[in-house]
Amino acid sequence: MRIAVIEDNEALAHGIASRLRDRGHAVDLLHDGADADAFLSQEGADIVVLDINLPGMDGLGVLRALRRRGDSTPVILLTARSETAERVTGLDAGADDYLTKPFEMDELEARLRAMARRKNLEFAARDSLGALIFDRTSRQLLNQEQPLDIPRKEIATLECLLERRGRIVSKTQLITHVYGTGSDAEDSAIEPHVSRLRKRLEPYGIRIKTARGLGYMLEVDGA
Repeated sequence: MRIAVIEDNEALAHGIASRLRDRGHAVDLLHDGADADAFLSQEGADIVVLDINLPGMDGLGVLRALRRRGDSTPVILLTARSETAERVTGLDAGADDYLTKPFEMDELEARLRAMARRKNLEFAARDSLGALIFDRTSRQLLNQEQPLDIPRKEIATLECLLERRGRIVSKTQLITHVYGTGSDAEDSAIEPHVSRLRKRLEPYGIRIKTARGLGYMLEVDGA
């Protein structure tokens, strides 16, 4: 599952991201409201974890803009305030759930699972790729339950392509996923990872197609 974590407290944001990635989810980290609004309008996510107090545009502004676009992506709001009026304001703005800081990571995970069930979202730890299985928890690609020897950056490239399977993924999106938000890596840095990953996957009927000037797309025979 692809989860956007929008939180200006970077230590907390990275803590949430680390926990969710350990559970096998792809996580996009953003720390500014205006950047988050642009990201959600262009990229989207399966679930959004959204702090209310953000620089650039506050979380309620981000949420209202999301709903004005007709986007029904589930959103859980985070805030340091516990006043009923603010909770009501957030829910009226279109939030699906609300969590007051400080909170336990176990509770956040439980709320995300419940939200996924309500929205009929897949919260699975494994994804099929033809004859192969991608295990999100261990971040391994398995062939008959045996892990293939694939370097970490190639696995991260596969994760990003898999989350958007059947759609074109730009080099910029891949750079952000592999090297992190705000990375100064050039777009060309992703090319060798894609090339090597393509060669590893082709024998299994999994192709990485190049859309010149646009990016790459993952395709699986028979899918």
